[in-house]
Amino acid sequence: MKPETAIVEIHKKYKVYTERYLNDAADKTIILVNGSLATTASFAQTVRYLQPRFNVILYDQPYAGQSRPHNRHGQPIRKEDEAEILLELIEHFCADHVLSFSWGGAATLLALAQRPRRIEKAVINSFAARINTPMRDYLESGLSFLQACDRFNVGRLVNTTIGKHLPSLFKRFNYRHVSSLAEHEYMQLHFHIREVLTQDTQCYVACADAIEVPLLFVNGEWDEYTSAEDARLFAGHVRQCQFRTIKNTGHFLDMEHKAAWHDTQQALLGFLQPVSSLAKPKSTPPLGSLHRYAASGRLYSHSAAHSHLTR
Repeated sequence: MKPETAIVEIHKKYKVYTERYLNDAADKTIILVNGSLATTASFAQTVRYLQPRFNVILYDQPYAGQSRPHNRHGQPIRKEDEAEILLELIEHFCADHVLSFSWGGAATLLALAQRPRRIEKAVINSFAARINTPMRDYLESGLSFLQACDRFNVGRLVNTTIGKHLPSLFKRFNYRHVSSLAEHEYMQLHFHIREVLTQDTQCYVACADAIEVPLLFVNGEWDEYTSAEDARLFAGHVRQCQFRTIKNTGHFLDMEHKAAWHDTQQALLGFLQPVSSLAKPKSTPPLGSLHRYAASGRLYSHSAAHSHLTR
């Protein structure tokens, strides 16, 4: 099903490309928040199991994807700006739920701390409460490559660290995406990484203290960069929270293999909808179906977020 697309203006400052997948039978709307530099394409697999249940909203940050031609790129966008964009889109589309991936979790927690009146639940995928040693090593390695616009080494670094558990076909398309970004996107990511490395990540914990809606944190068992253990540090700060670890899976969760797709689907739907309201889940897509998404160029710009070197 093709989405409705639109450019939404935010405070006369940003123009944001959006996609809306409508479901006439759904009474809830969920908005998905990309990681840094990702595009709407990064959620291709996620939409497959959300759209039969919800109206689904995707969007590109002003500096990326199909938002990029509509905006100026003189100054980097801060995580606070991304949170404000999210809050405006929640109101614009009357969203009930939020789902974030990787660095998108930072903006999502900041936004939820402002207690948007419409939001009932939120899912935070592949995000943690601290910068551990593997993540710090990863981010510090990327700084010089990004500043020099060293496309080869940026792409290589992503695929040998956060993206190392992706199928080989996805890695090839991931590399193509990461190594073909505009120069301002590299500078945006460089800004994000410096922000992450120099600021106290306790700000995210402080945000969690102010959040009143139930949260689900989902992390991959093999993800050493945003580990399940580090995500559980939020437990003492969020009033209502649950945690799910997806077995035999790294940072990219539902993109890594069909069992991960199925298990991530079950974790998300089990949290977002009461068990009694769940119809029989759709079968897991065959691996060939996942490969067709990659081959069609709709691969992971998830890499564009944590895959793109930031959290």
